Amino acid sequence: MKKMMNKECKSLVSRLNRIEGQVRGVKKMVEEERQCADILTQVSAIQAALNSFNKTLLKNHIQTSVVQDICEGNERAVTELCDTIQKLMK
Repeated sequence: MKKMMNKECKSLVSRLNRIEGQVRGVKKMVEEERQCADILTQVSAIQAALNSFNKTLLKNHIQTSVVQDICEGNERAVTELCDTIQKLMK
């Protein structure tokens, strides 16, 4: 991936830090043998946060790397983007 702007990178790292904290929280819930429904709710929140992270990262990738590659004549960038999207949608 081409270099991201510093502000965007900091925002993504901040999101990942929050997700990391959520995962640690779920681990603690499991260790404390909390209710499965409560744990599942938290895991669902983590999945939503990761999906949001992916959307933001993908948008940035398209707006920077893909656009730049296409402008430079690299039409393979579209194929690679489609492959990436297919992997994300599994």
